[in-house]
Amino acid sequence: MSFRIVPQPTANPARCPFRIVEETTGREVDWVNRYLDMECLRRLAPLTVRSYAHSLLHFLRWWESLHHTGTVTADALTESTLLDYVRFQSSQQPPVSGTTINLRVNVVDRALRYAFPGAPQQVAPPFQKNYWRHAPMGLGRPVPARSRLRVREAKRTIVPLSVDEVARFWSSFRTSRDLAIVGLMLLQGLRSREVIALNCDDVLFPEAQIRVCGKGSKPRLLPLAPEAVQLLDHYLRLERPNVATPPLFVSLKGRARATRMTPAGLRSLFRHHRRTTGVSKANPHRFRHYAEFRTMPSKSRPMRRQPGMTGVAGANPFWDSA
Repeated sequence: MSFRIVPQPTANPARCPFRIVEETTGREVDWVNRYLDMECLRRLAPLTVRSYAHSLLHFLRWWESLHHTGTVTADALTESTLLDYVRFQSSQQPPVSGTTINLRVNVVDRALRYAFPGAPQQVAPPFQKNYWRHAPMGLGRPVPARSRLRVREAKRTIVPLSVDEVARFWSSFRTSRDLAIVGLMLLQGLRSREVIALNCDDVLFPEAQIRVCGKGSKPRLLPLAPEAVQLLDHYLRLERPNVATPPLFVSLKGRARATRMTPAGLRSLFRHHRRTTGVSKANPHRFRHYAEFRTMPSKSRPMRRQPGMTGVAGANPFWDSA
């Protein structure tokens, strides 16, 4: 028995567009899909719900390999189910990061408690802490509670690129579209998904502002740096195909010409320029941290505010580091 995720786009906001089904029979896994429907009803972002579906799919495959059945019941669950699931992930090769383990366990724990409220609570003393939970508004006495099962996560520090690396990578681009994409990451601190999700009407040239839809579909309005305004103006006037479509950044050639640039296309673009310039660490998210690193206060350098990353015009990605 095997399982897979089947995309089923729907206009119903209360139904998850990602369904987990048995591959041979096509039968839906009811308790998993009911939980995903509930998360959609909470208006979670589609990418978040899809990540939850993949976490639950991983759990189902582990459960089937252990119990030789894909059916999960309250009677089959024990207090150590999630602890056994953690042991399985910890023994995999290549090793699974603590962040991934905690994400999967957290999603599975919520789904099991939602689908099987009468099942035994998951207990793993070395991985949990007892604490007092205070009542809302401070009313009433605190009640004892137990934290969720978690493993230690390794702290990851993103090292920004140097000024020379950024300048070398920047100089390898030749089109205004590519320069505008990198410029929005450098000057405005946009994420890669936020850049490719921009529409033409999100750029407000008279006000020198840009409207961005961030994580959780939360919109924000940022002022544009003069360099970003110039790059976007050149791209729209000289390079973008003259088609009345909403996407701001589109493919410039090939079968996909004039269609929205995809995440795979953006990754391919950065991969090509990493090979060309030899800057192996130049990934989109690292540019988001670049200007913040350049403006951090230190003992040897007074703090200088570079407002381009926060949306105020006047920043240059290659300012003096002295």
